Amino acid sequence: MRFGYTLLTEQTGPKQLVTDAAKAEQAGFSFEVMSDHYSPWLDEQGHSPYAWSVLGAVAQATGDVELMSFVTCPTMRYHPAVVAQKAATVQELSDGRFLLGLGAGENLNEHVVGRGWPPVNVRHEMLSEALQIINSLFDGGYTNLSGEHFRVDSATLWDLPATRVPIGVAVSGAQSVERFAAAADAMIAVEPKDDLCRRWDDTRAQLGVGKSRKVGQLPVSWDRDTDAAARRAREQFRWFAGGWKVNAELPGTAAFAAATQYVREDDVASAIPCGASPQAVVDAARSFRDAGFTDLALVQVGGDQQDEFLAAAEDEILPALREQLG
Repeated sequence: MRFGYTLLTEQTGPKQLVTDAAKAEQAGFSFEVMSDHYSPWLDEQGHSPYAWSVLGAVAQATGDVELMSFVTCPTMRYHPAVVAQKAATVQELSDGRFLLGLGAGENLNEHVVGRGWPPVNVRHEMLSEALQIINSLFDGGYTNLSGEHFRVDSATLWDLPATRVPIGVAVSGAQSVERFAAAADAMIAVEPKDDLCRRWDDTRAQLGVGKSRKVGQLPVSWDRDTDAAARRAREQFRWFAGGWKVNAELPGTAAFAAATQYVREDDVASAIPCGASPQAVVDAARSFRDAGFTDLALVQVGGDQQDEFLAAAEDEILPALREQLG
């Protein structure tokens, strides 16, 4: 299993994200993922810079670590032809270290362009069409398409990277797995569900394509003061308790605050490792490994809490994870 670091744009400003990316590479993480949001989940998180500007800077501040968007919605806030151009540019800037993570999006981020919020089956249709456009542009040449959801008129990528950009797709259930398993180079999910991994592999096998990477994400609230860690996790990460089917639908931070007002510190601490125990992180990570995930990105809760976490990751957390799960 490979272990990565999450550059969470919802809790950290752009300059600090670039600094943290360089420190995470030095700490020994194998890859780095970046969220792509217009809004934080909760007011307490307090940030949301433009991920693609930050990715360009991170590509220059790091040297070898793999980079990944986690994840970008290529259907409403961004047109898929523009997403293809952005991804190709980051691939060039990073010398082939970039994986484009895509998903069907959340109302929280996509409603800002005033197009409403379609039901999940329509969102999956849109993502499928967007994937067709992006892959066509990655193939080179000109793309023209008049689809049900998008039009593309004589588009081409003038700076096409020598190494094709691999694509990961976020899934949360049977519908999304069956639709996207054969269309992506990696699966992305945030819950350690073995049925997702099994269905993903089975679907790919039935269609004659091999197994692929499966990338998960694990929040951690690292702190020598366990009570402080639990308080911070509840304050900034209680939105995580809703699950993805709920999180995709709520429109803004006020809705997430209202929906999670009765979530207790104990509720969050039971789902997120809180404190300074490397073994607690290993035990939480093991559920992803046992479910079939091949890669796991850690999220340290609290934008101003990264330095202590990164030092612990280098000295304690990553060695324990690699010894027991690597």
